[in-house]
Amino acid sequence: MEFEPRILMFVIFGLGLTLAVSLEKRLARFWLSLPIVYVAAGFVLYSLPLGLPNINPTLDGFDALALEYITEFIVIASLMAAGIAIDRPVSWKNWGQIWPLLVIAMPLTIAAVAFLGWWALGLPVASALLLGAALAPTDPVLARSVQVGPPGENQRHDVRFSLTVEAGINDGLAFPFTYLAIAAVGMTSLGSWTLEWAALDLLWRIVAGVAVGWAVGRAGAWYVFEREADAPMKEIEEEDATAQPKYSTSEGLIVLGTLLLGYGLAELVEGYGFLAVFVGAVTARQRENRSRYHKLSHHFIDQIEQIVLVAVLFGFGAMLASGVLDALTWPAALVGIALIFVIRPLGGLLSESLCDLPMIGKLAIAFLGVRGMGSIYYLAYGQNHASFEGLDILWATASFTILLSIVVHGIVAGPFIAYVERRRAHIHEGQDEEMAGLAPDDRRLAIEPFSKPE
Repeated sequence: MEFEPRILMFVIFGLGLTLAVSLEKRLARFWLSLPIVYVAAGFVLYSLPLGLPNINPTLDGFDALALEYITEFIVIASLMAAGIAIDRPVSWKNWGQIWPLLVIAMPLTIAAVAFLGWWALGLPVASALLLGAALAPTDPVLARSVQVGPPGENQRHDVRFSLTVEAGINDGLAFPFTYLAIAAVGMTSLGSWTLEWAALDLLWRIVAGVAVGWAVGRAGAWYVFEREADAPMKEIEEEDATAQPKYSTSEGLIVLGTLLLGYGLAELVEGYGFLAVFVGAVTARQRENRSRYHKLSHHFIDQIEQIVLVAVLFGFGAMLASGVLDALTWPAALVGIALIFVIRPLGGLLSESLCDLPMIGKLAIAFLGVRGMGSIYYLAYGQNHASFEGLDILWATASFTILLSIVVHGIVAGPFIAYVERRRAHIHEGQDEEMAGLAPDDRRLAIEPFSKPE
């Protein structure tokens, strides 16, 4: 009896979706993550003689195009979920620990990886820049385990908050350097093209992305809370204040449609769509902050993200089985190891050196910069928009780094975050005892960074 590969893929995907939720909870007991298991399953299945199609962007341009479109959508969904989940009001002070990660850690990471790509791997400057831009961002897709939970929990998690916002914003900020790499293909010296890059790709696209995201977020929130959802939500809350949210499709469809609209509009005016999606989600979240609508929307978007994630994880395992690592050399592997264990941790610690978080919190933020599907998107985008040399080395280095991040961060993230949060709880208990007899003003001044009010 012969199995048609297409039907077998439906069986694999359906089984993966069915087991995803329960398996994720069970794996947490063993300090494992769902990506580790599903990537391994994809690798094993595609290594068997089942006739499943190869997925290798270094050999097939169609695979690169498919990877670009699929990873583009899952990054959009992840940015939506991350933005809606952020409870903390937007202000320079509340988000003060984020900016150094964006303006210090990320450029340093891009520069360091690009230098190693040029010096250790012998890549041309343009290809080395693409490698740095692709591997620099903290991934919003695979960083789910270290991000803040659903909206409305009213808990302060400084480490989770930092990693969530960094992953949300830096995916958009990696694009200027991706465009710089594309523009540098075939160039031998600096010239007017660098000024055009700075004006268009670095300045205008960022400003346009933020502006469109803010406008769409405001418009979407007005549409939801003034026209559609405010009355039904109030009725639910008045009927039973303790009732669980009543999930329906309309809330998620409105949010998904609004943020996809924001992505498209930003791209039409040559802004960064990823940045627009995250800014739009955060902006909408600030409206009616206590409304259950945000939890309903987050639940819907989270389901979409998990569905696509299962497919992408199997697909990444298939890439590994299809020979994407064949070009991997020891220098290329060492670049990935250096990024995970040296470049990102040191860059993160340097950027957070002026932050008032305890050292354990800074270490967690610095080390838990997960690499993942965003890197695949940027490499595929670059491959589809310019003729880069050394594509096999680029894909091998990036794939090895992503695999290393999935294993290392997948095992370490859970216990590390749990330890940090136990430390925070211990600090809270000690402060409660010490401040029991203090006057209100003295009590306020004695509060540690982990327990600062929003």
